[in-house]
Amino acid sequence: MLLLSFPKSIGLIGSVLALRLIATTGVMATELKQGNPDQAKSVYEFVVNDIKGNPISMEKYRGHPLIIVNVASKCGYTEKHYAELNALYDEYAESKGLRILAFPCNQFNNQEPGNAEEIQCFLKDRKVKFDLFEKIDVNGKDAHPLWKYLKKEQGGTLIDAIKWNFTKFIVDKEGKPVGRHSPNTSPKEMIKDLEKYF
Repeated sequence: MLLLSFPKSIGLIGSVLALRLIATTGVMATELKQGNPDQAKSVYEFVVNDIKGNPISMEKYRGHPLIIVNVASKCGYTEKHYAELNALYDEYAESKGLRILAFPCNQFNNQEPGNAEEIQCFLKDRKVKFDLFEKIDVNGKDAHPLWKYLKKEQGGTLIDAIKWNFTKFIVDKEGKPVGRHSPNTSPKEMIKDLEKYF
């Protein structure tokens, strides 16, 4: 009886270990697919999901100056920042190739609680034309690899973590993060810095 139960216990242990390995491998594969923040040389090495969940290679933005920003619909900065980001996009998208990439994030005082459809409706009401992506984490172990890379390349004051909604990164035409602006810097105040990369 002992001999018969021994292989069964090994089979159960083996199954549990195999499931754990598959789960871990899946997480690693997802991270590799999204990009490796420790080895990346530019933002072009990352994959992000648009607001509808479709994977988008950052290669799409090669040769364009970028603003990458974490956004929220219920923040004190929301109305002003969206209005000014829209204005920048209207002025520089056609003439200078500027692209703005907005990443909803609910990590700051629960200020982006909606689902993808609610976020899209909110932005449609504000006539947002720039690119919107899936809601992500920008801090912590589950932070999207692109955001880990941005923070590594352009550290913050005191700490590298994103401190609040509407932290804005400028990325040059070669895909290198070249500037970081705090939430209390309005998009229009970034124009002088942006112009160096047009």
